[in-house]
Amino acid sequence: MLRVKLNVRIVDAVEICDESLLYKCISPMPFRRWSPRRSYLERAIPAGLRKKVLLVDGEAVGQVEYAPAGFSGYPIYGEKLVVMNCIWVLRRAKGHRFGKLLVRHMVESEQWASSFATVGLEGHWSPWMKKMHMEYLGFKSIDSFKVEALYKRVGWKFKLHLMWLPRHSGAPKPRWDKEEMLRGVYFCIAHPLYHPMKIRDAYIFRAVSDR
Repeated sequence: MLRVKLNVRIVDAVEICDESLLYKCISPMPFRRWSPRRSYLERAIPAGLRKKVLLVDGEAVGQVEYAPAGFSGYPIYGEKLVVMNCIWVLRRAKGHRFGKLLVRHMVESEQWASSFATVGLEGHWSPWMKKMHMEYLGFKSIDSFKVEALYKRVGWKFKLHLMWLPRHSGAPKPRWDKEEMLRGVYFCIAHPLYHPMKIRDAYIFRAVSDR
């Protein structure tokens, strides 16, 4: 079989000040500046937010966004902790382990961090941020709870997992605020847990029994 060598690069959208990459993900969505994202970037970039974009032959096909705990898009906290907001590789770029490459790049870039955390979704209707995908990338679930959707797909139940990737065995475990997780997230309109601005209620999910 003839193998074609790909030209793969990872760039930091923060360092190159590329607003088109900072404001939108690699999905085919129109670029626009929107206030929740702008507010988040203004708060998180000075604190260490990074958005790494994987380019293949100049085309963006993958991304990972992360920030120190307290400045991520999730209510996840801990000592020497980096929280991954999202990771995404386009379906047409599958088969090259680009997801693992992006996670490895994140870990190697943040040498000060003793561990990394994110969320994993189990039973959610979206194909993104699934628990099994986070496990494939090296994370493990250390806590979870079941929730029910109150707006989009009303009544749909799924599990939220706190996913953890320690650098060494002595790393302190992260913690999360489950009550805040019920509000959803505001930092990305493409995120499976996005809280649309048109919904004025504080919560878009509610916790339910795990039975």
